[in-house]
Amino acid sequence: MTYDRPKRIRFAHCDPAGIVFYPRYVELFNEVVEDWFADGLGVDFHTLHEDMRLGIPMVKLEVEYLAPSRYGDLLTFRLHVVEIGNASLQLEIGAFAGEQLRVRGRLKIVLADIDKLRPVPITEEFWRPKFAAYLKQPEQK
Repeated sequence: MTYDRPKRIRFAHCDPAGIVFYPRYVELFNEVVEDWFADGLGVDFHTLHEDMRLGIPMVKLEVEYLAPSRYGDLLTFRLHVVEIGNASLQLEIGAFAGEQLRVRGRLKIVLADIDKLRPVPITEEFWRPKFAAYLKQPEQK
């Protein structure tokens, strides 16, 4: 299964040439992950941070820019899990305009205790089944 989130490109995302300024995609990826936690996994960031005292710092990021996006474009950000580790997740997020892949990000996030600043195991009881529902299937884009 994938988590799809449509997002309109805003003026604030663009550089003077009228195309998305490349670091803005990292911010958009972060928004998509936050939306996925709330809407896809059922744990919003307020609950995650304040009640559960957990965070998900990004420890690795790779971005491929394949085609420009412009102010007003409607992109669908498609997230899926590539790998579930002991305390980390490998995610892939593609930004599509229709069927055209514009940008792809590969992110590694770690489930971490906010107070101790240490990794937390992804448990079978709660997190692993939620994340596993979004594991990428071989035929998925």
